[in-house]
Amino acid sequence: MIALAASGYVSAFVLLDLGGGAALIERALVFNSNWAEAWFWGGWVKNWLGEPETAIERFARAIRLNPLDPFMSGVRAGTSQAHFFLGHYGDAASWSAMALQDNPDFQPALRMDAASNAMAGRLEQAHKAVARLRQLNPALRVSNLKDVLGPYGHANLSRYEEGQRKAGLPE
Repeated sequence: MIALAASGYVSAFVLLDLGGGAALIERALVFNSNWAEAWFWGGWVKNWLGEPETAIERFARAIRLNPLDPFMSGVRAGTSQAHFFLGHYGDAASWSAMALQDNPDFQPALRMDAASNAMAGRLEQAHKAVARLRQLNPALRVSNLKDVLGPYGHANLSRYEEGQRKAGLPE
C-alpha cells in the first residue's frame, strides 16, 4: 500500500503521468483508507489534475487522520493552492499563512502567499512574500515559475502568474 501511494506520487510528479499516478494512489486508498500520507499525496495530484475541490477534501482528510504530521506545511500549502485555483483568494492566503507558521521559508507556501494576497488586494503582504522568495531564490521570475511548480496538467496558470506579477515578481 505504501509502495502504491508513493509510486503514484512519483509517477505524477517525476514521470508526469498524472492519470496513472492518481490511479495508483486510489488503489492504495482502497487497501488502507486511514493512511494520511496517501491522502496528502492524492491532494497534490488532484491539484495538478485541475480538481481543486477534490484536492481540498483530500487534504482535509489527511489533516483529520494526522493532525501532527511533520509535513503539515505541505498539506496547508496544497490546500492554499486549491483555494487559489477556485478563486478563493482570502482562504488561499489564510492557508498559506498557516503553512508559513510551520515553516517560514517553505517556498511553495511563500509563492501562494504572494499570489493569493496580491489577488485579494493585499499588496503589502504580497510584496513581503516576494521579497522573502527573492532572498531564498534570487533567480525566480514569472518566466521560470513552471520550473519550480508541480506538473499542472490542467492548465493555464495565467491567474497564478498574474498574482505573482501583482506581488512584484519580475518577469
